[in-house]
Amino acid sequence: MNNIIGILVSIVFVFLIIIIASFMKNLGILSMEGSRKFIHIGVSNWCIISMIFFDNNISAAVVPGFFVIINYISYTKQLFSAMERNESKKDLGTVYYALSLLILSLITFKDKELSYIGALGILIMGYGDGFAAIVGINFGKHKFKIFGNYKSIEGSLAMFTFSFIVSIIILYIFNPNNILLFSFILAALSTILELFSPFGLDNLTVPLGSAIFFYTILLQV
Repeated sequence: MNNIIGILVSIVFVFLIIIIASFMKNLGILSMEGSRKFIHIGVSNWCIISMIFFDNNISAAVVPGFFVIINYISYTKQLFSAMERNESKKDLGTVYYALSLLILSLITFKDKELSYIGALGILIMGYGDGFAAIVGINFGKHKFKIFGNYKSIEGSLAMFTFSFIVSIIILYIFNPNNILLFSFILAALSTILELFSPFGLDNLTVPLGSAIFFYTILLQV
């Protein structure tokens, strides 16, 4: 029963984030990019709902699997303009976002005690990458170009800082061993992955890369 409730709560939560972002964009409170990052950061908190309600990987994967389809339809039809980039049809970032949640749900919820590893990757992507874009757009004075994309030193510092903070919080709660060292490594890795992942691929490389690296390397230390 908890799994069914979790699916319903999750769907309502995600659509609520999209509705709020759309409303704020229409009122002029958020720019187009601002609404995208509001959704990007807000939806990442779904992992908290998943850890509360789901007790197996199939149930946990239902919602992100559903949004892989919904996000692709939105990408092709501009269904939810608040989360799409009008200027680039090459960017499947919103689809990759849901796909990364799907993959991490399938992997980490095989053992619920390890579900925090999926949350680690998802929240690093949500907050780290989200605030990197916000800071880079509004305060990025020192820009450089990688794979055709413009980045900034300020945005990369924000990526590192928020990834570091997220890692500290998650590890403090679930695996309080070598917190500062592991958080530093994860933040550095995530920042590098974000820099070298064009066309929205950072929504795959950052969460999967950081979660898999933590599980295969750091967790074994």
